[in-house]
Amino acid sequence: MRIPDEERALVAAAQAGDQGAFAGLVRLHQRRAYLVARAIVTVHEDAEDALQDGFVRAFQALDRFDPTQTFSAWLNRIVANAALDLMRRRKVRSAEELSDALGSPFKDPAESAELRERLTKALAKLPERARSVIVLHDVEGYTHVEIGKMLGIPGGTARSDLHHARQRLRELLKDLRG
Repeated sequence: MRIPDEERALVAAAQAGDQGAFAGLVRLHQRRAYLVARAIVTVHEDAEDALQDGFVRAFQALDRFDPTQTFSAWLNRIVANAALDLMRRRKVRSAEELSDALGSPFKDPAESAELRERLTKALAKLPERARSVIVLHDVEGYTHVEIGKMLGIPGGTARSDLHHARQRLRELLKDLRG
């Protein structure tokens, strides 16, 4: 995978101690990292907490980052771990509607609020890891191997978890099929 020149320059500067460069990396990757955290914790405020914790951990571990790798994958693993840690600490199980705080420009006009609400409620009924795997794969586009690394499980287990999560989601939403 080709690493963009802008990202490569920001990483090098941040590793040399330039806090402004790290802020640039945060700006480049905060939306996707937020979505990773949100996929795991489901509550906007908790996702923000996990995101902030993940960025602090990444800043502290910046000297251990291998610049031949993509910064986003490394960062998203850290954010996913921060979100999982938060879940373990708080035992958060409630779900709320996705916040419009980020103002995503990628909204599908055909999506109805009712369908979104049903899907959000169905996802909230899935176990934490199943929900994480399905959102990371089907929404965020991560591979089974990448998901496995983020969640600390083998890639094959991520594939199996995805299969079972989809199966359970189909059961929960079976009345939507026409």
